[in-house]
Amino acid sequence: MDKRNWSEYNKKLIERGTYYINPKFLESWNAEIKQMNAGKIGNPYFYPKSMIEFLAILHCRGNDYRTCEGIVEGISKNYKFEFPIISYTQICRRVNSLEVNFEINEENLIVAGDGSGEKSTKRGGWIKVVILGTPDGKIVDIRVGTESLDERASVRGMIKNNHKKINKIILDGLHDCKKTFNLCEKYKIETAIKIRKNAQSKARGSPRRKREVLFYQSMKHKQWVKEKDYGLRWPASEGIFSRQKTIFGEYVVAKKKRNMYHEVKLKFWAVNKLNEI
Repeated sequence: MDKRNWSEYNKKLIERGTYYINPKFLESWNAEIKQMNAGKIGNPYFYPKSMIEFLAILHCRGNDYRTCEGIVEGISKNYKFEFPIISYTQICRRVNSLEVNFEINEENLIVAGDGSGEKSTKRGGWIKVVILGTPDGKIVDIRVGTESLDERASVRGMIKNNHKKINKIILDGLHDCKKTFNLCEKYKIETAIKIRKNAQSKARGSPRRKREVLFYQSMKHKQWVKEKDYGLRWPASEGIFSRQKTIFGEYVVAKKKRNMYHEVKLKFWAVNKLNEI
C-alpha cells in the first residue's frame, strides 16, 4: 500500500514545474560574473554558471541545444529588460564542461548502492550506471562506464571515497563477498547486505562476513529485513533510478562517449537539484 503524503507529493510536482521556467540566474547575473572572472586569465565569462545549470536541466528534459537557445530568447524578450542571447553552440560547450558535483555535507549517512543502465540513441548499446544514494533520494556518488563496468568494484570505490560520512550501507546479494565486508569492517561501517541462500558460515578471510552470515541464518528472512532496515534499499537506490528515468528518460542523445557519460551524470545531478526544492 502506497503510504506517501499525496498533498505534499503533489505540491512538490507543482514546485518542480515552477523550477523549470524560473530563471533565477537573472537576479544574480552581474555578481556571479564578477566572481567567476576574478583572477581569470584569457577571455572573460559572459554568461553565469547558474544560467548554464538552468539550461543543462532543460536539456536533460529532452530539449536540444537549439531549443534551449530559443527558450533563452523568449525569456529575454518577455523580461523587464532584454539581455544578450547565448548561442546553442556556446550552450553545448558550456553544458558539456559543466562541473558535476555530488558533494553532500552530511554525516552518519545510511546509503544503498545499485546499478542500472541508460540506452544510447546514437551509438546503440547500454551505458552502465552505479550510484550510492540515501533513503530521501539524494545521490552521494556515481560511477558511469560501459556495460562491463564492475558494479561491486564501483561500490567499493565509492565507499572508500565517502567512508567518513557513511554510517551504514545496504546492498543486495550481488555484494555478498569478502572484499566488500572487509572494506566495511576497515571503516567501521554497519552493513545490511543480503546473504546468499547457500552461504557457508566459515570465515575464510572475512570474520565480518562470517558474523553476518550467522546472524542472517539465525532468523527468517522477513525478520532479518526488519532488523536490518533492508527496506530502505529501494528508496535509496532503485527508487532513485525510477525517479530519474521518469523525469529525464532512459535515453542518452550525445554522440561522443565522453559527452554521453557526462550527460548521464547531469541527469543524476539534476535529480539532486530537484531534491533541493
